[in-house]
Amino acid sequence: MELRDHPMELRDHPMEHRDHPMEHRDHPMELRVSRETLVEDRDPNGPLHSFLGNPGAASSPSGTGSGSETRKRREGGGAEGGESCAGDGGPQCFHGDAGHQGRPCPTLPPSDEDLYGGDEDSGPSSSLTAEGSCSLAPAVDLLSYSQREWRGNTAKSVLIRKGYQQMMEGFCGVRRVRGDNYCALRATLFQVLSQTTQPPDWLHHVAMLPEELDGPEGLLSLWSFPGERQPGDGKRDPTQRLKGYIELLRKTWTAVADCPSALQRQRQCEDVFRGGEEELGLLEALKLLMLGCALELHHRMQQGLDVPVFCWLLFARDSSPCPRTFLTNHLRHVGVSGGLEQVEMFLLGYALRCTIQVYRLYMSGTEEFLTYYPDDHRDDWPCVSLVTEDDRHYNVPVVKETTTAAAQEAASR
Repeated sequence: MELRDHPMELRDHPMEHRDHPMEHRDHPMELRVSRETLVEDRDPNGPLHSFLGNPGAASSPSGTGSGSETRKRREGGGAEGGESCAGDGGPQCFHGDAGHQGRPCPTLPPSDEDLYGGDEDSGPSSSLTAEGSCSLAPAVDLLSYSQREWRGNTAKSVLIRKGYQQMMEGFCGVRRVRGDNYCALRATLFQVLSQTTQPPDWLHHVAMLPEELDGPEGLLSLWSFPGERQPGDGKRDPTQRLKGYIELLRKTWTAVADCPSALQRQRQCEDVFRGGEEELGLLEALKLLMLGCALELHHRMQQGLDVPVFCWLLFARDSSPCPRTFLTNHLRHVGVSGGLEQVEMFLLGYALRCTIQVYRLYMSGTEEFLTYYPDDHRDDWPCVSLVTEDDRHYNVPVVKETTTAAAQEAASR
């Protein structure tokens, strides 16, 4: 398969990435990558147990631009921060499909509280070690939220408000996600768990993934966890620790799926996403699934088999020509000193066998406003929705149908 069979247009949109960004132009798609020291690839030791199924023919990802400019302080609003979110869920909109006709939802708070509190220059202030508050703020009305956060008449403010207005067709509110470097993983997993009705079959086949990934390559010895100064700094063996996190993911997914209603699933997720060891373990388990997926896809590439287009982009970066360097230069830093890049969002979707539908508000009015990670399984994989204003921080939109069901259940009690 040749990449030219899948033409993609990339707009010039700079992306801030870690400490030493550099521009890679050897590939039709521009990527911002790290200049960190690369680690030599080793000969593959044979395929791992595949939880990908059949990736099928390569697909052309839509909206694969390379991220956004550093976010500036909004007119009249705070900058992006990493404050802990308070509350366990809060009131939500219970309107039906009729929508609000351009009016703020009367049953959602008008978003008077600044969810972006904190100074942008001071960096994220939240930590997964600060337990107690939910990692997702209570839902607020989508329209009033956009009007408060993006007041003013600058071109960017008008563009973002237009994007939120377009979202009113299917959503009525938004939940702000804790603003640390785990936000993309956190928002995605919260959406996946809160919408699940049964655990996926592949989840029962990943229990031995840590041992398979470690193996002769010793990849997991390079893993680092939040709070460690260098890999292996922790007291526990990383392989056993990650094995425990994979089991935690399986049990949590099963427990949430067993909940009899959408509202109870949401409450169970809110009990889990409280910034403690349990939440940390689930997010690190997602990273492990991504590494396993990357190894499997890279092996298919070496065998000359069909792979999704994003694989060529992922391994075209100077800092990640192989899974080992992907781990050392990118994945192990996620949640610690950096978040997910766009090409890694495709990998996350493949690792979860889930289509991540993202409303990219700064691309409002273009074909890249709504992007799917990935876009080649929209008909056969479950789909979850996120919203971003800059491709750096992701929040959770509140669906009208979900809140209507929540209202009916609350009224019946």
